[in-house]
Amino acid sequence: MTEIKELERELRSLGENAEKEIEEADSLEKLEGIRVSYLGKKGKISVIMKGMGKLSPEERPYLGAIANEIKEKIQEKLKKQQETIQEREIERRIKEETLDVTMPGVSRQLGRIHPIQGTIDRIVDIFVGMGYTVAEGPQIETDYYNFTALNTPEDHPARDMQDTFYFEDGTLLRTHTSSVQIRYMEKHKPPIKIVAPGRVYRRDTVDATHSAVFHQVEILAVGEGLTFTDLKGTIKEFLRRMFGEEVPTVFRASYFPFTEPSAEVDVKWQGKWLEVLGCGMVDPNVLKAVGYDPEKYTGFAAGLGVERFAMILHKIDDIRRLYQSDLRFLRQF
Repeated sequence: MTEIKELERELRSLGENAEKEIEEADSLEKLEGIRVSYLGKKGKISVIMKGMGKLSPEERPYLGAIANEIKEKIQEKLKKQQETIQEREIERRIKEETLDVTMPGVSRQLGRIHPIQGTIDRIVDIFVGMGYTVAEGPQIETDYYNFTALNTPEDHPARDMQDTFYFEDGTLLRTHTSSVQIRYMEKHKPPIKIVAPGRVYRRDTVDATHSAVFHQVEILAVGEGLTFTDLKGTIKEFLRRMFGEEVPTVFRASYFPFTEPSAEVDVKWQGKWLEVLGCGMVDPNVLKAVGYDPEKYTGFAAGLGVERFAMILHKIDDIRRLYQSDLRFLRQF
């Protein structure tokens, strides 16, 4: 009888200790630790219950009932304390995460497409819609691709040091994207239709309408039976789509080493005549340089300055605004 009383006393003492620890617990993690400590398979109550083997068959049910009673009290206490802790946590989060709707909003500024890139995208999209393929080439070029293969004479002013950026090894920063035409034709057979956007470099004095670094877009079409009429039709359709209306257009005779005949194109925009691009039929010598038969194939090409189009479209009065990264200016686009 002494043995069962001792076990009963230990069980009730454990129950009281467990309830006290539960009341002091301030987190769900601590509650779980208490549960395992008292009710787990190797918990304190299980250790005491192993002593039931020393009791008589009549005493075991009595002690088992006490153990179950204490376990139920502990479980009930654990549940209530768990609910209390969860309610506290909810109240804390509500208090900390409450929004003050009277405070000014905090927004993240979104990036925008630069007017130069936007103009390039618009030009390229128009020509792609007309069946052209986008082509690209290196910005550091050789004299051959930038001048010689484009039928540029040895004494042409464009080759001068004051017009072109040369490196010590004889290479140079391309002065136009026409070099892309040569590289593309060397690798592809006619018929071809390409549009080549890119950055180019010239020794220009920087002012409101000139920059030493600017962007060009060139087109090239080569095939059988292409004529100047095809060139004019292509340019007029491009300008119509670019400016969104049927703009008055004038083709003026001009000279470029790599086209013959050549022309410059003016459009009447907001009451003024503006030069917007140069064009012409591909010179037979250029076709010969890439292995095309000029007796079988003809072609036309055109090139335009992206900055000029951007300034016209957005009514920008100074080209330097496009390179100054002034957010007050760029946020307009």
